[in-house]
Amino acid sequence: MSILDNYTDFMVKQYENFPQSRYLTLIVLRKAESEMIFRTEGSGEGLARDSVHAGLEDRDVISRVTISKRKQTAVERRTGRELLRQHNLLFYAADSRGNRPEEKENICALNRNKPCGICADCMIYGYAVGGGGAQKSRVITDDAFSIQSYQTVTAKRTFNALYDNNTMRDPVSGEASSSIQEDEYVKPETLFIDMQTLKDLTSDEIRYVLANVLRSRRYGAISSRLGKMRNTIVGAIFSDCEIFSNLELTQRVYDRLGSDGRQFPLDENRVTSEVVRAVDNLTNEVIGSLQSLTNAELIELIGEIQQTFTSPTAVKGLLESITELYPQG
Repeated sequence: MSILDNYTDFMVKQYENFPQSRYLTLIVLRKAESEMIFRTEGSGEGLARDSVHAGLEDRDVISRVTISKRKQTAVERRTGRELLRQHNLLFYAADSRGNRPEEKENICALNRNKPCGICADCMIYGYAVGGGGAQKSRVITDDAFSIQSYQTVTAKRTFNALYDNNTMRDPVSGEASSSIQEDEYVKPETLFIDMQTLKDLTSDEIRYVLANVLRSRRYGAISSRLGKMRNTIVGAIFSDCEIFSNLELTQRVYDRLGSDGRQFPLDENRVTSEVVRAVDNLTNEVIGSLQSLTNAELIELIGEIQQTFTSPTAVKGLLESITELYPQG
């Protein structure tokens, strides 16, 4: 018996086209474990940041580093799609006649306008086709904010591009290189608070999304050399409506940390405790039916997922059971 069996009233039993008002909000603490770069686009751009109030009580305005919603879910989608591809559960896109030509360039892929519309990724995270067909994402996200200010959690580093002779001078032409640049980066051990709201998902779909969050480890730019991050699920709340926001939770935690919130790096255990207390406080203000997993239940649920993913056979069974939920037109 799974822990999720205790919360069947907050989950759907099968995929539905119509909204069912069943929500699960995951409270995620994201910890930078290396230098990280979050920017809008292009090399040389500054880090993404927003000016907001420091807390709900502390009304000083500060800048916070933000991880945009797309930069979070894009990584986690790719993590899930790797598994689907491994088990041959990404399908061919349909043409205007509804046929699915089995050609390499026609396989379901991100950012190629070739979604199949029947795989777990398309049906959970959403897709849209210019010629018709769409599925709204059932994973609702928002920007994640650093707990501390931009000035506290960032630094700059200068880098250059050396030639084969290990110098800045071209060994063929003898000309000096002008390839000297400076990047802003987020310091290791910076903490971000994030919330992901799963809407109208079955228990197996919930396991799939949870696994994608827990298994994703690199975010942001230059992720082949930077961007190592660890995600920890510190809370899970079932409800019949959306609850408070990422920013509201971050501000409440900042208030609770007091003067300790200005010291870098933050104590992760202290932050986790304050997140849990802040969530308890904020849920009292929500108008709706809510039920939170206890810490023991959350640990057991994550243990279930870890056990499943130790077995390729169990993983394949999970992915196949999810795929069977959707019309295979």
